[in-house]
Amino acid sequence: MTVNLSEQRPQVARPVAETVVPAPVPAFARVRRLALEVAKFGVVGGSGVAVNFLVFNLLLHAVSWAPMTATVMASVVAMGTNYLGFRFFAYRDRSSRTRQQIALFFVFSGIGVMMESLLFYIGYHGLGMNGSLGSNAAKALSIVLASAFRFLVYRTWVFQHEAKQGAGAR
Repeated sequence: MTVNLSEQRPQVARPVAETVVPAPVPAFARVRRLALEVAKFGVVGGSGVAVNFLVFNLLLHAVSWAPMTATVMASVVAMGTNYLGFRFFAYRDRSSRTRQQIALFFVFSGIGVMMESLLFYIGYHGLGMNGSLGSNAAKALSIVLASAFRFLVYRTWVFQHEAKQGAGAR
């Protein structure tokens, strides 16, 4: 048997590439993707909560700062560490970093800090949740409630998928 190596394969006509419309995502896949997103948000948020509590307790109990100053400063420090976690871990599959994304993150995080501080104030001063245990309980409740807001705005407006972001956002 002889093989002719100089033979060429016949050329097959290929259709012109058309715009590909992604198939609808089944409900199970959407739920799974959302669950994974919530889990990643929880990992980053959990580390942010740890930073928040650590800084809060150091400032309030070790350095004797005023409770409101301690809670705001702790939230701001946690906000900075959270940005890095969200950008490079939880939402790394989303669009690349832009000025708009950074601005939106810090605007919504600032609103979250204000919400958290207001809720802490209500718990600490209004409900008498002061002292070591009470202040930490007030802090925990304020973080939980403000985190729900943060989750919604971060996933909806800050760390958007490329398709949702559009060409004008860059």
